[in-house]
Amino acid sequence: MAITHDTIERKTGLLIALVILVVSIGGLVEIVPLFFQKNLIEPVAGLKPYEPLRLVGRDVYIREGCNNCHSQMIRPFRAETERYGPYSVAGEFVYDRPFLWGSKRTGPDLARVGGRYSDDWHRLHLTNPRDVVPESNMPPYAFLDRPIRGPDVGDRMKALRILGHPYSDEDIAKAAEAIKGKTEMEALIAYLQGLGTQLKAIKG
Repeated sequence: MAITHDTIERKTGLLIALVILVVSIGGLVEIVPLFFQKNLIEPVAGLKPYEPLRLVGRDVYIREGCNNCHSQMIRPFRAETERYGPYSVAGEFVYDRPFLWGSKRTGPDLARVGGRYSDDWHRLHLTNPRDVVPESNMPPYAFLDRPIRGPDVGDRMKALRILGHPYSDEDIAKAAEAIKGKTEMEALIAYLQGLGTQLKAIKG
């Protein structure tokens, strides 16, 4: 029996199976070739995996949902490069798992925020955003001024090393000491202060 358009629309199971098949083939055609393009899988010059404090800060950033309102992807448009800096390239995100590119900008893009403001500015902004940006609708994060807690960062680094992040045994051994006595706010600020600095240093 010939499979007609009418038959596909009437049989929900068949329609779902064919949609999955088409999407799978399309995904393979679009995604697999990217695995073999060196400029997409090799880090930009000078890029290093996250230090323990910044790694914890990134976890805090994700946990608090910062990526829901802030993107980390500058598109190659004049309006964006003039406001935020050099457009983003794939090699910057080799050590990002998961990627935090985002598409929604309730707040500004943060891909090049590293070094733009002082640590004190970030602390004040996180404690009460309206003290530095009166029109901000960002909630306060004063509660982050508490000791770091959660999974051992050394174990995280071991897992990331399996995925290809070049952490040495020495890096992992010193991880706990690197975050000792630090707060979640300090970790988040350290993460923000490192965003986009590698590419800015190369192009600067």
